[in-house]
Amino acid sequence: MPTDTEARARRVVAREVTERRGWLSSVWTTRTRSVIKELVAHLFLIPISITMVIPLYWLFTTSLKPKGMVFTYPPQWIPNPIRWENYPEALTILPFHLFFKNSMVYCVTILIGQVLVSTLVGYGFARLRFPGRDLIFWLVLIRMMLPGAVTMVPSYVMFSKMGWVNTLLPLVVPGWLPGLYSGSFYIFLCRQFFMGIPLELDDAAKIDGAGHIRIWWQIILPLSKPVIATVAIFSFITHWNDFMGPLIYLHDVERQTLALSILTFQGAHDTEWHWLMAVSSLMVVPVIILFFSAQRYFLQGISMTGITGR
Repeated sequence: MPTDTEARARRVVAREVTERRGWLSSVWTTRTRSVIKELVAHLFLIPISITMVIPLYWLFTTSLKPKGMVFTYPPQWIPNPIRWENYPEALTILPFHLFFKNSMVYCVTILIGQVLVSTLVGYGFARLRFPGRDLIFWLVLIRMMLPGAVTMVPSYVMFSKMGWVNTLLPLVVPGWLPGLYSGSFYIFLCRQFFMGIPLELDDAAKIDGAGHIRIWWQIILPLSKPVIATVAIFSFITHWNDFMGPLIYLHDVERQTLALSILTFQGAHDTEWHWLMAVSSLMVVPVIILFFSAQRYFLQGISMTGITGR
């Protein structure tokens, strides 16, 4: 017969074994549910991703096909033969290197302006206290409801009288005036992000004698890489693909941007789809490079913007 001490020891061991089994069962159940959720999410997202990639894949494969193989049926998903010569041939028909330079100057200049001014204005709305602040902010947001077609004619008349037509000035200068012409959405993003940064950082900097410009430049901006990347990507993609602005203000061929030059190319070579797709493929490359370079900060900016308790 076991003694009382042995019986108690056995009961303790049995209880520990039961608790361990329950813990393992709980962990296994949690992990199983997590794996099932991820599997369902991937099974749902993979077809959507494939659907999104198909047009881009068709664009690239078409740019490598011979002229007579573009509209074959059934579609030829893998070009045979692969014709890399389409790219140098297409790029020598028009001065696309000049159009690329014009587009980069246009996009980078306006990107810098919108990032700097949007973050500065967003800092003012988020960190400063002044009469009418909320009213002015709502007026900036109301500007988002005004379509560009409404201001198109008055803007053209104004820039024409200023002698800016057929230059990049009417395309670039409005980008440095967020809230008046564009950029209201970027100001909103920056304000929401800045409101999530503790105000104690501003107070500590003010004790050391820093002003608002120094706080914005040395404290807020280094902590705001996600929202800066978000604004930069949105701004670059928007103006890289901008067609209406260059069409209205740029008249000379040598001043055209890539988006506008593709229309010129299509008008002159409307049946040369393999060349047109080659030029279009090269136009997509900078956007893809920019997105993947800033993807981590971009996703952080989207997920963190608006998370604030004030």
